[in-house]
Amino acid sequence: MIKKILVANRGEIALRVMRTCREMGIKSVAVYSEADRNSKHVMFADEAYYIGKSPSNESYLVIAQIIEAARATQADAIHPGYGFLSEKAEFAERCEKEGIIFIGPSAYAMNTMGDKITARKTMLAAKVPVVPGTTEKLTDENEALKIIEEIGLPVIIKASAGGGGKGMRLVKQKNEIKEAIRATKSEALAAFGDDTIYIERYIESPHHIEFQIIADKHGNTIHLCERECSVQRRHQKVIEETPSVIVSPELREKMGETAVLAAKAVNYENAGTIEFLVDDKGNYYFLEMNTRLQVEHPITEAVIGIDLVREQINVANGLPLTYTQEQISQRGHAIECRVYAEDPDKNFMPSPGTIRNISEPQGIGVRVDGYVYSGYEIPIYYDPMISKIIVWAETRSAAINRMKRVLEEYKISGIKTSIGFMKRIMETPDFVNGQYDTHFIEKNNDFLFDKNNFDPEIEDMAIISAFMEYLSGNMIEEFEEKDSKIELWKSYGRLLNSRRI
Repeated sequence: MIKKILVANRGEIALRVMRTCREMGIKSVAVYSEADRNSKHVMFADEAYYIGKSPSNESYLVIAQIIEAARATQADAIHPGYGFLSEKAEFAERCEKEGIIFIGPSAYAMNTMGDKITARKTMLAAKVPVVPGTTEKLTDENEALKIIEEIGLPVIIKASAGGGGKGMRLVKQKNEIKEAIRATKSEALAAFGDDTIYIERYIESPHHIEFQIIADKHGNTIHLCERECSVQRRHQKVIEETPSVIVSPELREKMGETAVLAAKAVNYENAGTIEFLVDDKGNYYFLEMNTRLQVEHPITEAVIGIDLVREQINVANGLPLTYTQEQISQRGHAIECRVYAEDPDKNFMPSPGTIRNISEPQGIGVRVDGYVYSGYEIPIYYDPMISKIIVWAETRSAAINRMKRVLEEYKISGIKTSIGFMKRIMETPDFVNGQYDTHFIEKNNDFLFDKNNFDPEIEDMAIISAFMEYLSGNMIEEFEEKDSKIELWKSYGRLLNSRRI
């Protein structure tokens, strides 16, 4: 049985995996780059091993250095988390060659589902519905033009090796086609080292629904129901919830069976996610498979009551699943908000820097998966997500109200974050009513960025906060104008009189 796990990742996901390891009595090993010497996952782990300079291509993405760390610390297994090497078949193969257990699927499953064109062909052979489009790799621009004419506009041009919202272009007009093809190929080559593209029909106003699956080494595969992931910005998920408001019990059963079928088509083992697009008529189409643990897995844990990392480790240990499909059911409602170090009011510009103070929310049904602390300097080298807030409640409306309370309670100073933006989403009528699709942010842009739609005293509260920091000597730049100080005192007095503070 596994006794020591090296977590080949950083930040909140590294901590999340290590916590389950500790509960299971398994030792954990952290790896860290120069920028992460003081990261919380390094402090939490039983052991820590330096793997290189700050850029990920000199540390977290270097297979040889991860393997060396596993050897040096005598780790039995490696958990890749998500991102970095988590979906690299080469990494899984190297682990197997070195006699190290890889906590994830086989290299074959990764290769098959990682290449989007191969995945489409495999799913078609397994009679899984896919979005109409090409099933062969395209590199020739003229050939792509011909196929687009056959499919008809609008279409999406995608990188075959793509993922994470990169390498995608929506084409609605004929005069946009050539530029979209060139831009997609260029981005694909830069991001993935492969400029192969494919083309899909564009589904208007779709919902992005994904199904969590888990499979053991004994032929057992089950699904753990769906997650609604339609609140997106530039194809990147922002907020997820489960159950989905558009998925009926009948549709859930049907899509769940399809997800299991898709996993079995590649002899899948361990945890994975089948992603679908669902149109306004309830038709669903296979989009892709993520051959790893997902960022949003905590909301599934909240409503199903299963620790997915524990299940991953058990499967890697060769144990059979302890649950049958009939035993899986959802209870209550869960929502996750991803918190980023960025400024939504300045086109989501990244906001690295030092966190001065942080106060995390607490209470019934609240979970914060994060890795930052007061005094921590957020590095510029990695994804700007600093935490995930997960809430659970008996009903969707109660979950929304709880999330609003939690977002108000969550305080981080020293950097800009997306916390306020998440709260605006919770107050947007289309979200509250469950009437949204993947174009939610675009459709509600005016509401989300109109300050008149939100508490008029928020600005006053921000001024008071700034003044308190000024008094405590924590301000980087002092107020130089006397009038500014007078206005601060006036705002302070107004709020005192209204008993807001």
